Amino acid sequence: MSSIALLTACASPPVIQVQSLTQATPEQMVAEVRAAAGDDDRELAVQPLRDSEVEDLRQTAARLEQQKHYQDAAAALDKALSITPDDPAVLQERAEVALLLRDTGKAETLARRGFELGAKVGPLCRKHWATVRQARLVAGDAAGAGSAKTQMDSCKVAGLDRF
Repeated sequence: MSSIALLTACASPPVIQVQSLTQATPEQMVAEVRAAAGDDDRELAVQPLRDSEVEDLRQTAARLEQQKHYQDAAAALDKALSITPDDPAVLQERAEVALLLRDTGKAETLARRGFELGAKVGPLCRKHWATVRQARLVAGDAAGAGSAKTQMDSCKVAGLDRF
């Protein structure tokens, strides 16, 4: 076998570079996700009762995130998920930390799982889809980002007029 043929046989497949559709930093992406929840106090937002240990872990994770200790925040939320693996809010919080860690694949997976397990309307629903949208933008998937935006918009429900 000639040396050229040998080199050709050893060549690895070409690496495909994905062109991100966003210039946002991970912190900016998470801010957009959290803003998607909105602040309409007339909207129904279901808040389940939580295990006290899970609540402590969530608060610890929030504090660690504020200190930019994202790996430690992720570990605290992973521990919370080991206690309550089907809690949509904890799944979403972990998805947001995954964005901060630049792990958009994990962020999208966690957000989609949170959506499947949770209410299909309301602030948490919008955060799930906003997370998916950010992940799709980073992946260069305009159609997927657009679809996530449509899903996010469908999470809005009219609130009760309490007055």
